[in-house]
Amino acid sequence: MKNVLSCVQPTGDLHLGNYFGAVQNWVKLQDEYNCLYGVVDYHSMTMPYNATLLRENTWKMVFYLLACGIKPENLFIQSLIPEHIELSWILGCTTSYGELTRMTQFKDKVDQLHETDKDAFVSLGLFAYPVLQAADILIYHADYVPIGKDQEQHLELSRNIAQRFNHQFGKEYFVHPAPLYTETPKILSPADPNKKMSKSLGEKHYINLFGEEDRVRKQIKSAVTDTGEAVEGEMSAGVKNLFELLRASKEMDAHDSLMADYLSNALRYSDLKEGVANAVIKLINPFRERLAILQVDEKNVKNQIHEASAEIRKRAQQTLREVRDITGLIV
Repeated sequence: MKNVLSCVQPTGDLHLGNYFGAVQNWVKLQDEYNCLYGVVDYHSMTMPYNATLLRENTWKMVFYLLACGIKPENLFIQSLIPEHIELSWILGCTTSYGELTRMTQFKDKVDQLHETDKDAFVSLGLFAYPVLQAADILIYHADYVPIGKDQEQHLELSRNIAQRFNHQFGKEYFVHPAPLYTETPKILSPADPNKKMSKSLGEKHYINLFGEEDRVRKQIKSAVTDTGEAVEGEMSAGVKNLFELLRASKEMDAHDSLMADYLSNALRYSDLKEGVANAVIKLINPFRERLAILQVDEKNVKNQIHEASAEIRKRAQQTLREVRDITGLIV
């Protein structure tokens, strides 16, 4: 079986866009590949952060992923495997300054910081984190990385680093990781259907995968349906987003019935929102129930992840032993 690696930053809540865009697929891939999934807390240090909140959010993300169906033996916390950092340094010495300056996400994050403070501190970590990202992938010899189109540049850098390392040391050691594209629904903000669902836009712009039922229903009830920008005869972005949520939730009977109403000009937006709310609540309730069970057994669950990280670390340690030998470091 081929190896698959994917990671997520512990940034707080998981929302429907995260689930439909990534986590749902991660759960399925576990039946087809040798999968490893990391909660990458080192990456969260590249932007201004609160230390206590980082630790809390790291465990929160672990529990969320387990509640969604990620197997504990496939899950690790990045900072429990310090070999990621050592490999990042070694790979950084085979990465050019020019490559890193061309990374669009670095520019976007800097712009984001400067929006609130033109003199904001920009760390070396923010500039160099694509190398750590490459280390996350290469340390486990991942054959595939599930990504969206917006992440292609980072994976291409990982491939370039692997190729340059292999060429520099005359050994085909690192696998060239390939993208694993899967069809994922594009879930937009309920408050502004012209933008992706995102936590960075504020609470009204995302629906928490583990949110309280009343809160979720209220958000969907208040979702924008018509921004006044739709071309006559075309479905507005807001209405299209609600139908996409129905489709993604696999409530096709409700989807088809409401679509028939739409096509016959008999659709009431209140009925559409009610249908979407019911579908989303039906989807997330099992996650909330599993989360509650995991939280009751919190100590044992945390021990499981410590043990899983220790076991996964053995693979990272083996890679580092081999890399140190290849690069001339003392073994």
